[in-house]
Amino acid sequence: MKVVIGLGNPGKEYANTRHNIGFMAVDKMREKYGLDEKVKFQALISEKVIKGEKIIFLKPQTFMNLSGNSVIEIINFYKLDPKEDIIVVYDDMDLPFGQLRVKDKGSSGGHNGIKSIISHIGDNFIRIKCGIGSKKSDAVEHVLGKFNQTEQKELDEMLTEILKCIEDIISVQNLSQVMQIYNKKKIITK
Repeated sequence: MKVVIGLGNPGKEYANTRHNIGFMAVDKMREKYGLDEKVKFQALISEKVIKGEKIIFLKPQTFMNLSGNSVIEIINFYKLDPKEDIIVVYDDMDLPFGQLRVKDKGSSGGHNGIKSIISHIGDNFIRIKCGIGSKKSDAVEHVLGKFNQTEQKELDEMLTEILKCIEDIISVQNLSQVMQIYNKKKIITK
């Protein structure tokens, strides 16, 4: 079993903000497979068997800074191994818009959702970092801001690529191979 965790903030005021790219990716996956959500583990969850493996899609409803509270609940309930069973999708200001980076461990890089998860389960879990670019303005204002018109046009292409990446991680089961593909690929070409 694998758990795909999309990070974001609940509430209409945060919908479609850069910080919610993880929620958007999970929603895109739910749409693709026609999945409903239910509330469990302080999160909205959906389930689907993909390539013979049970996958749970999870969107913590604890707000970004407390994402680890939800993640530890599902890990403890199913007795999961974070290194093998957890995939976290989230925004990264240090990557150009549309760029993906797959990692198997590391620091939070200043991301409060990842910092919260690390505080609960350690730093050894799969991450899909989704580039949202950075502006010279205030970082909080940038991540909590809506995508601009140019980004909005390219967002669907980016989400489609995130879905392919998730499915590759699930089916290929060779993270090094997946990292070689996605960490070099330029998704959005301007």
